[in-house]
Amino acid sequence: MLGLRQSAAARALSFVRQENAVSVLERQVIDFLGYQWAPILTNFLHIIIVILGLFGTIQFRPRYVTGYAAWLVVWMTWNVFIICFYLEVGDLSRDSDLVLTFNLSMHRSWWMENGPGCRVTPITPPPSWAPEDHRYISISGCLMGFQFIEVAHSSLQILLALMGFIYACYVVKLISEEEDSFDFIGGFDSYGYQGPQKTSHLQLQPMYM
Repeated sequence: MLGLRQSAAARALSFVRQENAVSVLERQVIDFLGYQWAPILTNFLHIIIVILGLFGTIQFRPRYVTGYAAWLVVWMTWNVFIICFYLEVGDLSRDSDLVLTFNLSMHRSWWMENGPGCRVTPITPPPSWAPEDHRYISISGCLMGFQFIEVAHSSLQILLALMGFIYACYVVKLISEEEDSFDFIGGFDSYGYQGPQKTSHLQLQPMYM
């Protein structure tokens, strides 16, 4: 029964991780298009750890699953920060280039120009203060602000991470219970394992003088 529960929990955790990986890959593409380097690096690290966690689940390696669960706490914290950033909580400003791009490029969300219903109109001639390698545009008609789309993406990641964390803790608990049960019935002999003794196929016959 314990093995069936462990297998079912592992399958559920694997499904959550696959959904998480798909959503993060989609988010990674969007962040690449927006040149947001901090989210790109964080998403890449998350994908690597999801793969390691999936390997740990399939192979029933509790250390890998525990490490994945610990990372999910960091991942949820990062997404809470992204939500606060786009909603400009406290002193945060979504117009800052330092936080998400390390000042290597101009910060912009891909959804700013490509959100649902958005119409982009180039403004010519551009103002004198506009950089030569950037275009000056006007955006109108958006059905939803880009900041709310980014918040929705981060909220989805938090929800998936929370589900993954719960399942990961449950899988680690089941693996630990199975190991304790196996040890209790003598699965690990403290005297060490002794292989079968070789027996000779030759039978000794008594010799009479």
